[in-house]
Amino acid sequence: MPIGDRAVAEFLALSGQTLPLLRSWAGEEPGCGLARGLLTLATSERMSDTVLKQQLVTAHRDAQAAGKREASLVYGVFLHTHRQYRLTADHLVAHFERWPADEIATLMLDAFPASGVAACRVQGEALVERQAALAGPDSWVWTGCLAAVRAEQGQVREAHRLAEHALSDNPRSGVAVHALAHAEHELGAGPASTRMLDDWLAQDSQAVQVGHLNWHAALQSIACGNFADARRRADTALRHADVGMRAATNWRLMLVGQEPARRSDLNHVRELLAAPGGMAEVFHTFNLALALAVEAATEDLEKLADRAAADPRPDFHEVLVPVVRALAHITSGHPRAAADGLASLHEKAARIGGVRVEREIIQDTLARALIDSGDPARAAALLHNRTTTRHHHTYENLLLAPH
Repeated sequence: MPIGDRAVAEFLALSGQTLPLLRSWAGEEPGCGLARGLLTLATSERMSDTVLKQQLVTAHRDAQAAGKREASLVYGVFLHTHRQYRLTADHLVAHFERWPADEIATLMLDAFPASGVAACRVQGEALVERQAALAGPDSWVWTGCLAAVRAEQGQVREAHRLAEHALSDNPRSGVAVHALAHAEHELGAGPASTRMLDDWLAQDSQAVQVGHLNWHAALQSIACGNFADARRRADTALRHADVGMRAATNWRLMLVGQEPARRSDLNHVRELLAAPGGMAEVFHTFNLALALAVEAATEDLEKLADRAAADPRPDFHEVLVPVVRALAHITSGHPRAAADGLASLHEKAARIGGVRVEREIIQDTLARALIDSGDPARAAALLHNRTTTRHHHTYENLLLAPH
């Protein structure tokens, strides 16, 4: 198989071989715009704005010489790496109209949910459904993408079936195993899920999603009450930069009265909030708020809520503000005020961003606040679906228990 085909296949699988193969491909074919473009997509977070622009200008020029499809893909990479997610989504719609079921373009599908626009997220889900139908069940790439969509839509058993089908075609599909982790979270699979993820990761210790899949495994350990394993995974698999996943793990542990794993440095969290990207996306800011809550930094939370309240973007002042204020109420010992603020959100909580597994922590926080303010009936009703459908739900039982 040509090195370019191997590099693309490994990138689509989110393999640990992705970067070595992309670098080899770009080195062997320095005039290949697609090779340079995909390498830039994989490494853009480490580049300065100047280097990023230089690489993509060269890649697009070379891609234009190769053909219109290659040029379109590289232009999509340009938009995506510059965080122009709505424009990326619009470009992908046009790209798929011209080149249906193009597997390489799936590497940028996260632009639809990342746009922060609900209609764009729905548009992306519909696009995946259409393209997967065109590609057919033999495409492990599109089947894995469809599994991820079904998991986010709450069609858990269908997501599970699709993910397993994709993995039967390519056992190393990172998208499919990630979708399977989402489905098994909704099912409360517990130790069975952690074993599955450990077995999968054992085959590729450098896989792109090592940290994230260990975070999923930590959530499964929390679900069945194995809190020591959850802390171990957070401490060994999450990097210093993984502030969001660490905070989401620790806040869950603390909600049920458990000791957290290693915490993030409060000054580091403050620096991230003060940086240009700290308020760029609502979900990122929400994760930093969770990190502040883990540190019981009530004053910081109140300042963040005031800052978000002055933000002209609706998701910030309408959704993020009540969530952050609720966290401040909890850290200052006022669970009733926290419960009132979170309960008023209803369906608007989905606008905080992220995916179902990540947003669920808002519901967790509301349940804890209801229990601590003496309203166990409402808390039980809130978690009824989870406690009756998940195989392992020790975590939910503890959320409903008074401390």
